[in-house]
Amino acid sequence: MTKQEAAIVSAYTGFLCGEFSYMHKYAEKLFGRPIFSHEFGSEIVAKKLKDLSKPDFIGLTITQK
Repeated sequence: MTKQEAAIVSAYTGFLCGEFSYMHKYAEKLFGRPIFSHEFGSEIVAKKLKDLSKPDFIGLTITQK
């Protein structure tokens, strides 16, 4: 699994897979703004992150053999 794939899986599932810094950068890219670490504890942020990462997550499941 690549670092990018681990970031996508982490963002979608809510379970950290790989390094936090990669998931954090990916989340900021999706949100289009900086995200403070404590924001990841918010249910609202977690739900939005899951919704925003869903297309990338589905793309992972389709392209894997």
